[in-house]
Amino acid sequence: MTEPAPATVRLWDPLVRLCHWSLAIAFFANWFFTEEGEDWHQWLGYWAGAAALLRVGWGFVATGAAAWRDCLPTPARITAQLRALRGREPERHLGHSALGALVMMLMLGSMLMLALTGFLMEEIDYFWGDERLEDIHALLADALAALVAVHLLAAVAESIRLRENLPLSMITGRRRVPPG
Repeated sequence: MTEPAPATVRLWDPLVRLCHWSLAIAFFANWFFTEEGEDWHQWLGYWAGAAALLRVGWGFVATGAAAWRDCLPTPARITAQLRALRGREPERHLGHSALGALVMMLMLGSMLMLALTGFLMEEIDYFWGDERLEDIHALLADALAALVAVHLLAAVAESIRLRENLPLSMITGRRRVPPG
């Protein structure tokens, strides 16, 4: 007799997944495949800025795991998660954990600031030739790359720890219901 498939729940709605994959594609394409100032770099940056703005706005009206109220990384939530990690206590979240939410919000903020600084560099004559804005843009891109690395490593580590393919939920929108 075969075991029944584990129960799943709809976790990430289509808009969250569209924003997530739009941001991921725009970041990787701009980081690895386009040159600074190229038309593709600019358009991907504008696309990413729009996707980040949409995701931020959606967090205020969405329900469940997509809602900001469901995942705000408060000091109490972060402290509780760090304590659980230090004590190797099991801790499962259907959506983002406190640290996961913090990294996600930092990535969204970085993407928005990248879009803004990129726009200012290309579209506002006042900043023409001012290298400080380019330096800020480059620093933000490096910071975002570090956050993306943390995000990817954490997704893999948590998938191993929880014995569940967490990245798959960002494709299917579904996640296994936690035991208990």
